[in-house]
Amino acid sequence: MFNKFPLDCFENSKEKLADLLTETRSNIEKLIGTSNKTYEILVIPYQVETDKVNSFFTPIAHINSVCNSDRSRKAFEECLPLLTEFFTSLSQDKRIYSAFNEIYKNEYDSLTSSRRKLLNDVLRDFRLEGVDLGESQKKEIKRINLRLSELSNAFSQNVLNDTDKYELIIEDHEDVREMPDKDLEASKVIGDKIKYRFTLQSPSYLAYMKYGNNRNLREELYRAYNTRAPENGKIITEILKLRRDKARLLGFENYAELSLSRKSAESVSQILSFLRNIAKRCKGYAEKECQELKKLAALDGIKYFESYDLMYYSEKVKNRLFAFDENYYRAYFSCNSVVKGLFSILNILFGITYSRIDGPVWHEDVNIYELRKNNILIGMLYMDLHARKGKRDGAWMHEWITHHRNIRGEIVYPAAFIVANFPGVEKEIPSLLRHNDVVTLFHEMGHAIHHLCSKVDEIFISGINGVEWDAVEFPSQFLENFAYSEEVLANFAYHYKDNKSLPSDKLQLLEKIKNFNIGLNLLRQIEFSIFDILLHQGQYNEEEVQKLLGDVRHEVAIIKPPAYVRFQNAFSHIFAGGYAAGYYSYKWAERMSADAFILFKEKGLLEPDMGEKFYNSILVKGGSSTMLDLFREFAGRDADERALLKLNGLN
Repeated sequence: MFNKFPLDCFENSKEKLADLLTETRSNIEKLIGTSNKTYEILVIPYQVETDKVNSFFTPIAHINSVCNSDRSRKAFEECLPLLTEFFTSLSQDKRIYSAFNEIYKNEYDSLTSSRRKLLNDVLRDFRLEGVDLGESQKKEIKRINLRLSELSNAFSQNVLNDTDKYELIIEDHEDVREMPDKDLEASKVIGDKIKYRFTLQSPSYLAYMKYGNNRNLREELYRAYNTRAPENGKIITEILKLRRDKARLLGFENYAELSLSRKSAESVSQILSFLRNIAKRCKGYAEKECQELKKLAALDGIKYFESYDLMYYSEKVKNRLFAFDENYYRAYFSCNSVVKGLFSILNILFGITYSRIDGPVWHEDVNIYELRKNNILIGMLYMDLHARKGKRDGAWMHEWITHHRNIRGEIVYPAAFIVANFPGVEKEIPSLLRHNDVVTLFHEMGHAIHHLCSKVDEIFISGINGVEWDAVEFPSQFLENFAYSEEVLANFAYHYKDNKSLPSDKLQLLEKIKNFNIGLNLLRQIEFSIFDILLHQGQYNEEEVQKLLGDVRHEVAIIKPPAYVRFQNAFSHIFAGGYAAGYYSYKWAERMSADAFILFKEKGLLEPDMGEKFYNSILVKGGSSTMLDLFREFAGRDADERALLKLNGLN
């Protein structure tokens, strides 16, 4: 029914991949050699053939991210050049391009709209990999692609290495006196004398930055976090040069223009105008928020407020203004309860049911779930939620298998992974989540159901495939908004000891504080977005990258970080992920996600009819149409950009 996760994926992986590529090339040769080139005969099996390669490599890449080891790195690094060469060669093969073009000319008018989109997407991607260029230029693009894949892997590995190797040991209990019991227990090192260890992994780092009363130690930890992977400075310089070189070979002025050719935004100027307008609207809010933080810090004798004071005093101001204690809530958000509650919301909204199933997993923390709707199978979801050494920081959804029909017409059911770095189990205390962790889990589940609920039968436009990158965050942002609602949280916010419900006034408070420090938080995202888009319009060396980031901060930021901060050296989204010249996508997609959520609130937040409409208009359709068109199908109109400001309390 499902593919079992291949725990032996590292065993002779290079040789297995080489054999698979030989077989796939041979099968594709047969396809393009046929005299009767039709959509059914060529396009459908071509998708299946190329997907076999992705499905083979994904587990290797996945384990390298979540259980990083010498063995995983070796397998990943050996397979990467084979994979890059294979896909670049395919995308530059004029015979395949001509075959698709022939089908386009002969059948386009008789095809469904989704198949037309698929053909348009594929032909565009051929052109964007240089299929029309001369052989020497194709060879150069192939070299660039290979080198970029190597550099992205090195970038990510450097960040992971520095994250894992650092620790701050604290011996004086006075320096952890404000630490919540759960975090204190997690950091405790028992020996001749009790000590406390803090690392750069998210639960540990956040704990001290929020509750560490020793300012010098906060700075020490902050400095370590924000100076990780200094060798990535040179990698960034080379990545930027290669991206620009590729863009110019393809006829673009810069990489930003090349990136936007696959997105819904029309131009760099449109994006910058959009981002700067938001910055203008929220800067006044941010200045007021910053003054509140500085006032409280001044009572502790702090004359010059710094970035490493931000989280600590934000928690104190939030407590003072709202009587909000993050750790009070954690007792009501045990990880298991939140997971069950999230599934219950999916059931209410979309009619999705789940059951836990057995199967091979890469770590004991991993759970596998089978999803159904109307008792009909949807797909399989792996959840790996707790932080550990050797695991990449952050949270993400990674697709493995995409819903489609194989060449025999049989349904192949999808599979995906949700990965996070939540606090683990400590002795008799279960994993207790911060409310921000709950929001994160809802967000990643939004990505997962977008991929898993697809009913599109063709791989290239099923699930998240074929979705414009600056719209792919829409379903995830939409779902995360539910994690602030009393109506939603009341379904699963129970104390882990006595199973008592979280009081109503406490639930309401979470929605009230949703936009706490919204000005500062939005400006931070705008800063990253503007930096990213400007960075990919030019060519910069290591020092110039730092200067550009400084210039952007001068334009939009209220709190300027210390001069030693090298945030860019760990900005994996754009240097080791898919967000290069696309980080703006988070805010861009929020125009739709905010509008859709407000529509739900108006009709009834947990109204099944609205959920069914969203399911059928958005989730089921995958990338079979543009997201703008799918939104129109759902809402009956274009997205209202004012919704973004309204939901963030900026209207």
